[in-house]
Amino acid sequence: MMKDGIFVEKEKPFRLVKYFTFSSLIIIFIGSIALSMLNSHWARTKQKDDSEDYARLLIENLNHQIFLQFALPVALKYGKIQLRNQDQFEHLDQVVRSTLHSFHVETVNIFDMDNTVSYSFDEELIGKTDLGGSAYQKAVQGKFATELIQTGNFWEILIGFPSESKLVTFAPLRAEKPMARLSGPILGVIEIVQDMSEDTKKIFKFQMQIIISCMMVMGILFVVLIFVVKKGEAIIQKRALEQIRLKEELSRAQRLSSLGEMVAGVSHEIRNPLGIIRSSAGLLMKKMDKLDPTNTIPDIIVEEAERLNNIITDFLNYAGPREPNLSMCKVEEVIDKNITYLAAQLAENGCKVDTQVGDNLPEIMADSEMLYQAFLNIFINAMQAMPDGGKISVNIFPLNGSVAVRIEDDGNGIETEIMEKIWDPFFTTKEKGTGLGLGIVKNLIEAHGGCLNIENRPERGACVTIQLPAKLEA
Repeated sequence: MMKDGIFVEKEKPFRLVKYFTFSSLIIIFIGSIALSMLNSHWARTKQKDDSEDYARLLIENLNHQIFLQFALPVALKYGKIQLRNQDQFEHLDQVVRSTLHSFHVETVNIFDMDNTVSYSFDEELIGKTDLGGSAYQKAVQGKFATELIQTGNFWEILIGFPSESKLVTFAPLRAEKPMARLSGPILGVIEIVQDMSEDTKKIFKFQMQIIISCMMVMGILFVVLIFVVKKGEAIIQKRALEQIRLKEELSRAQRLSSLGEMVAGVSHEIRNPLGIIRSSAGLLMKKMDKLDPTNTIPDIIVEEAERLNNIITDFLNYAGPREPNLSMCKVEEVIDKNITYLAAQLAENGCKVDTQVGDNLPEIMADSEMLYQAFLNIFINAMQAMPDGGKISVNIFPLNGSVAVRIEDDGNGIETEIMEKIWDPFFTTKEKGTGLGLGIVKNLIEAHGGCLNIENRPERGACVTIQLPAKLEA
């Protein structure tokens, strides 16, 4: 629980940075989309303004050509203008089409002063009335009027990509005076329709290119951010776990310090009377052998005194391990010594030891007696984990400039809830035990600059791995 607590506490500042960065990225993306839409709106507005200016110039030129090439010649020839006359209509049509040739104009309609279509590219509209609407009325008053007509479904109109986009412009048709163009009386109204669909499509494509570019840039930034966040989280987690380890070591050191002070005082006070009790019981046992050989009380006193002395020794070894007396030694020889010593006990418990020694094992600087004690405790634990017998596998091999020893048993392994407590002082699952055995082993191995790891095997049983540095200066 402490581990998770520390990790959450350490990660909060980084999470704040992470959330702020993600939020900034989303805001930048939304801002980019909004900016692209504003740019597209500005482009469409600019397109409409340019098209209106373009329409004004076309109408001015068309008005000039109609007046000079049609109105004046027809008035001089026929006395009046009557578009019902086929010759006059064809003459006007020729003038309009030649003037607008190569310009992007879809339709031209000319209204008379009664709002009747007198001329049109579409012959079906000729003669129809009241088609101009309010735009026609503005043109009659001498003003230009434009209207943008877009067709398409709701979504096409919403995203600014209509199926068709047309600009309709109404302007007065004036009689020209000398030296002053379009300054005479209004003779009628000209309507021109420009197809802007292609330009609208180009603007939409430009808008989509901007959006896609923004999405690609944001995607790249997102991937980079994810990478940075993952690296940052890994660093934060590593530091948090390191801090947990240091706190655990500090807490353990504090417990050991308190325990050492207590044990040093208590063991001194206990061992003196214990020695007297054990020696007195020995003398009593000799006398009882002569008086009453069947009396076992002195034997029990000696046995229990010896057991109490071993417990005190465990306390002293755990709380205040001695400094190792370093000399060159071989790990495999220490383990062979352990197996030889335990041979009778191993056979009695139905346990078999299978030892594999790797090639080119280096010698190490170590205290062979301390290593002997450490390995002895591990072998005893392995035997106790297999009450019905089994195999103990020992594998000794070189590993990254060190000597590694892996000891595996065929027992039931260590339960998960127990695994978290195996290093706690005085914690034991045995009826007779101080709960200091593994702690002593750990202290002995760490006194040599090595490390100890205990885990459950995938199939069954436990695995103890010890790693000792091959070179350690005395």
